[in-house]
Amino acid sequence: MADTTKARTVRKWNATHLPDLTGRTAVITGANSGIGFAAAEALARSGAHVVFAVRDLTRGGAAAARVSGSTEVRRLDLADLDSVREFAASWDRPLDLLINNAGVMMLPEQRTKQGFEMQFGTNHLGHFALTNLLLPYVTDRVVTVSSGAHRMGDKVMHFEDVNLTSNYSPVRAYAQSKLANLLFTLELQRRLAEAGSSVRALAAHPGYAATNLQSHAASPLARAGMVFGNRFLAQDDKAGALPTLYAATQDLPGASYVGPDGLGEMRGAPTLVGRSAAASDPEAARRLWTLSEELTGVEWRLAAAELS
Repeated sequence: MADTTKARTVRKWNATHLPDLTGRTAVITGANSGIGFAAAEALARSGAHVVFAVRDLTRGGAAAARVSGSTEVRRLDLADLDSVREFAASWDRPLDLLINNAGVMMLPEQRTKQGFEMQFGTNHLGHFALTNLLLPYVTDRVVTVSSGAHRMGDKVMHFEDVNLTSNYSPVRAYAQSKLANLLFTLELQRRLAEAGSSVRALAAHPGYAATNLQSHAASPLARAGMVFGNRFLAQDDKAGALPTLYAATQDLPGASYVGPDGLGEMRGAPTLVGRSAAASDPEAARRLWTLSEELTGVEWRLAAAELS
């Protein structure tokens, strides 16, 4: 009898299955640590030129120096739309992959430079502006990292109060920002398809991956719980990066959502996964897009002549 367990294991996708990416360029936000660094390392090892888009150039440079392959480091602070515009204005060549990876998680209440709630402003609005400003250069796809946490909190966008000024909680704010990532991907793909572009928008989530993202949780009790989870329950950052890498390199339909195939999508090999009803709502996606344009001052401007 054939060893079906072994056969299933062999078929599990991992970073050794990445294609040759020689000649391709990838920008990864937050590439200096966690799953962003793991993704950057894997893409560079496969031949891609990887741009570390990071807030701290010193830390970014140290991270890039640990990577075997072609890299560069550029400053980008997603909590400051001026920095986003500066990064985009300096870009002047084709970009195969834009990976919107950077994020903050379950912070005490605070604001971005332009006054937005920090998690919504960083995780969604910063990436929304960056993507739209770079889109004329993108030739293949945009991958945005969301989270299973989009199913937490109130499970809705608070369109009348996206800054949650009347009812802030770290979990509610984080969940809203991750829901926004999925709605953004949904509407971005709709607009790309409507414009006749070959560029695809996809989303991914890492499951439960042990990174330093959890160290910023607002509550000491929450931080202690995450330390325990990171040690005993989570997969490592390399495994956590696999859904991002799968979404970035495999032939998948636009608006696909990739996550781990294990129990509760907490760990395992990358596969296509589902999303909540709220994250699948096209009307909410359109409404979020319109609001995001108003808040950032960055509009959809992919002209027909710029289509890939």
